[in-house]
Amino acid sequence: MSRRRRGLSRRRVLEIGAGAVAAAFIPGSLGAQEKESHGISAFGDLKYPPDFKHFAYVNPDAPKGGAFSHIGPTRQFNQSFLTFNSLNAYVLRGDAAQGMEFTFVALMGPSSLTMPGHDEPDAMYGYAARAVRMSADGRTYRFLMRPEARFHDGSRLTAHDAAFSISILKEKGHPIIRQLMRDLEGVEAAGEDVLVARFAEKRGRETPLLVAGLPIFSRAYYANKNFEESTLEIPLGSGPYKVGRFEAGRYIEFERVKDWWGVNLSLNRGKYNFDTVRFEYFRDRDVGFEAFTAKNYLFREEFTSRTWATRYDFPAFKDGRVKREVLPDQTPSGAQGWFLNTRREKFKDPRVREAVGLAFDFEWTNKNVMYSSYDRTHSYFQNSDLMAMGKPSAEELVLLEPFRGKVPDEVFGEPYKPPVSDGSGQDRALLRRASDLLRSAGYNIVDGKRVNTRGERFTIEFLIEEPSVQPHHMPFIKNLGTLGIDATLRLVDPVQYRARLEDFDFDTTIVRYALSSTPGESMRTFLSSQSAATKGSRNLSGIADAVVDALVETIIEAKTRPELTIACRALDRVLRAGRYWVPHWYKGTHWIAYWDVFARPPEKPRYGRGIPDTWWWDAGKAGRTG
Repeated sequence: MSRRRRGLSRRRVLEIGAGAVAAAFIPGSLGAQEKESHGISAFGDLKYPPDFKHFAYVNPDAPKGGAFSHIGPTRQFNQSFLTFNSLNAYVLRGDAAQGMEFTFVALMGPSSLTMPGHDEPDAMYGYAARAVRMSADGRTYRFLMRPEARFHDGSRLTAHDAAFSISILKEKGHPIIRQLMRDLEGVEAAGEDVLVARFAEKRGRETPLLVAGLPIFSRAYYANKNFEESTLEIPLGSGPYKVGRFEAGRYIEFERVKDWWGVNLSLNRGKYNFDTVRFEYFRDRDVGFEAFTAKNYLFREEFTSRTWATRYDFPAFKDGRVKREVLPDQTPSGAQGWFLNTRREKFKDPRVREAVGLAFDFEWTNKNVMYSSYDRTHSYFQNSDLMAMGKPSAEELVLLEPFRGKVPDEVFGEPYKPPVSDGSGQDRALLRRASDLLRSAGYNIVDGKRVNTRGERFTIEFLIEEPSVQPHHMPFIKNLGTLGIDATLRLVDPVQYRARLEDFDFDTTIVRYALSSTPGESMRTFLSSQSAATKGSRNLSGIADAVVDALVETIIEAKTRPELTIACRALDRVLRAGRYWVPHWYKGTHWIAYWDVFARPPEKPRYGRGIPDTWWWDAGKAGRTG
């Protein structure tokens, strides 16, 4: 779908004097075509009124103090789970420390580029900006800055800082950020108190939210610094925490800002309660677990079924000093699996990709490696109502019919599901089917090896960065060998792993993409033809399909949530027919364990864990736990 694009000059930040533009911002008045709001969302629905005191999922009187320490469960942009060598978390270079987002504020929150609206799908409320004025055509947003907003050195955070930050991220930020900002035409600071953001005529629904969730940097701090540099210099922030002690590659601590300007804002009451939040790094999950049992850190989300099933028998767990719980996860589980790099000739044929997938025996692996803890993933939108089920509805067919003949016929029937094996670990019927698919794609057996028409062997290298997933690979590799495919497993260090993914230098690797409940522009970074050619993008499979591009744009342009749901289901059918990945597994819960030194609200937010931002230190429990 075409979009009218407007060029951007190299001067994206226009520091306009108050007399030039500020006439539109007469205190107490609104332009005839403007609407002022204390918050924004994708479809305009907000749960909380302008005078709300705090979010429903917090304890507004939670005490401050104590410490929270964990292995970070999520990462964004250039962050790594296993190491860090930089404190610049918004560029391509380096491996950034987790948690750097705690040190900055955005125009609105609590949402950001990677977090949902906690108890709403995507709503955001005034943060560094107290409110926003939106033009009737949705192309101009005027953010009204809070005069009390401050950086950690006491200097005021102004619209000039916000304009600088958004502009430099659009120009020099991580490629994912740059792609997300494509429908932002530019930003201007109309004096210190008003930021003007201008969007393309047919901008995506999500773009204003993405802009509002970008971190705000100090323009003065970066005046003589290279923004794209990978550095361990602590940046000047404005958020609830600032960087404290750290040792690159081992741990980093964030210290609560005791006189933080934003502590009493409605969206922050009852949050950010710990004096110290610490992220630990371990190259091996088993070593990380042993460190938890020794109380080297206090909270753990468990991702290894073997550990959850067999290793919680240490003394502190038996005597109750360590607690273990299962929390519901009501967010889309997203797409996890082995993503096949279609940029490589051997994976261009969907018959080959399907054959590779048939060699993975989920049922055997789930029972023998994962203690039957998981269900099989089928969809890119698993565990949500965005997932395609059954035959297409009439509404879905309206979107799909124009592409008949351009997509496989199965798109118009039941969506593809990986077949259920006999659980033997080597289902002969599925392997015969895989062999037939390979043969039909031109790969035959010669001297016991699968070769193409040029006599070249079919090889696959599985790329991983940590050893804990090795057991999941070995039976898969064995079955590929039965098909005559030479498959190997390559374990590399985290820095090399990220570099190879950014350069798309791999055959296949494991990734999990956690998608939003309201997907929008971010879908381009996963699935679009443009992202397939963008270094560092999330489109690891290299999907470059005009039909996918068109349906992604339909998702982005959906005007209502029902329209969005229908478009996502249609896209899901096309993606599943493409066999771009070997789907993994999921569970609709969080497994958590913690030393019994914390307290928390009775209910967690619907779309998040609320950990650590809504928990607090319980001095009484800590005294009993020791």
